[in-house]
Amino acid sequence: MTLEDLGYNSELENYRKEKNLDSFAVGRVISEHKERYIVKTDEKEYGSEIIGNLRFTAKDRTDFPAVGDWVAISEYNDNNALIHAIFPRKTVIERQAVGKHGEKQIIATNIDCAFIVQAVDRDFNISRIERYLTICYTSNVAPVIILNKIDLIGEAELKELVTKVQQRIKQVPVITMSNENMEGIEKVNEYIKKGETYCLLGSSGVGKSTLSNNLSRKSVMKTDTISTSTNKGRHVTSHRELLILENGGILIDNPGMREVGITDSESGLKNTFDTIMNLSRKCRFKDCTHTIEIDCAVISAVEDGEIDRSSYENYLKMEREKEHFETTVAEKRKKDKNFGKMIKNYKKQNLKNN
Repeated sequence: MTLEDLGYNSELENYRKEKNLDSFAVGRVISEHKERYIVKTDEKEYGSEIIGNLRFTAKDRTDFPAVGDWVAISEYNDNNALIHAIFPRKTVIERQAVGKHGEKQIIATNIDCAFIVQAVDRDFNISRIERYLTICYTSNVAPVIILNKIDLIGEAELKELVTKVQQRIKQVPVITMSNENMEGIEKVNEYIKKGETYCLLGSSGVGKSTLSNNLSRKSVMKTDTISTSTNKGRHVTSHRELLILENGGILIDNPGMREVGITDSESGLKNTFDTIMNLSRKCRFKDCTHTIEIDCAVISAVEDGEIDRSSYENYLKMEREKEHFETTVAEKRKKDKNFGKMIKNYKKQNLKNN
């Protein structure tokens, strides 16, 4: 295996030379678990941790390595290495960190395409698909929607679900498939190209790990059944892992996400809800919130059935989340700035007294 098989390219090599990282080996983070990382090079895999300087200079969790990152490492015994630097990220898929207001959590980095997986037999939810689309568009990652477990419903019901998705979500490919009878798997494979990186996004129990196994033709990811008492997926995949597929594609499987919190996703919302954004130009007021204003083109379109009401309500909900996240971040920055000033003044006062 070569670094190119893992997605390495000339831009990354040029960065390595420009930053004088030639003396270090290069690898890609393929697994992460509690600040311990597995880094894969062209020769072997290393259990790795970051050096103290990286930890000290990190402003938040997004400055730590993530699955998909390219890193500069040094070996300190046969199976372990230290991570000295993180290469620039081409793309970053992230969400609001669960339970931590104003903070982001990286899902995966350097992704070319995201497969948004949803099961058709249980909590089918187009609004959730729109959330995943928003975080993809925010990161400039191409999305593909996969409707899985089609063996559990009839053709008429499947056709109706596909129509509903396509009516609300335009210009995004939709693949229907089954992990059980393998129908549609080849259609997924058609999107996978050698040297490009893909990730699976979706809730627990929608079949992401089984799909990983089917695409890689190996039982590398543990799977489990749906809970019969709650009809919800169990969290089996507890960490992210990068897999090399037989056709040369690179796949990252992610844990199921019960929450997909929106961050500063202005561009993502514009792309996901482009119909609303285009109509908003016709609103009477430039700062129209599309909720109570008169002569609002968006509200009129909802009332006339031009815009799906559920999609409109989902947009408003995510817009509020984005604004709340941005406000929280601004408040944190203000507090940090005031605290820095207080420390600076304290040091000046001490110098005068001495």
